[in-house]
Amino acid sequence: MSKLKPDVTIIRSGIFTKWDEDSDELPKLTKATVHVPAEIDIEFGFVAQIKKAKNQVLRYCIYHPNIPDDNGDIRPPFDGEVYVKSNDWKFYIGDTIWAPEHDKVGKWRMTLELKGKIIAEKTFKVHMNEEDDKIGAFWKRRGF
Repeated sequence: MSKLKPDVTIIRSGIFTKWDEDSDELPKLTKATVHVPAEIDIEFGFVAQIKKAKNQVLRYCIYHPNIPDDNGDIRPPFDGEVYVKSNDWKFYIGDTIWAPEHDKVGKWRMTLELKGKIIAEKTFKVHMNEEDDKIGAFWKRRGF
């Protein structure tokens, strides 16, 4: 077994174009941010570059902010596993907002793990649009 330590870097994070899971193309970054407006079909997440980890099992997980399912039960985190395809591989982890958007507000934490250790993580704050206006107004008053 290789003694190389995986090298992981988050190279892009924020709001992306729609991801096509049937394509080898990664979505394109449209805005670098951790503040995401709760708009239906908005795509957000991050792209990690993973080096020196070919054929290792990568576990991904998205922790939602207590979103209820159709029965009113809290949805469990969305997770899964994939094999790292090459020694210099880019992986996109992300999610999108669906109706009703008001119950998607809160912190969304996305993690990647190798061998039980978190190697990359990012937390996004999903908020209703009026919160975005408050953030902008805060900075506008300060001359930015």
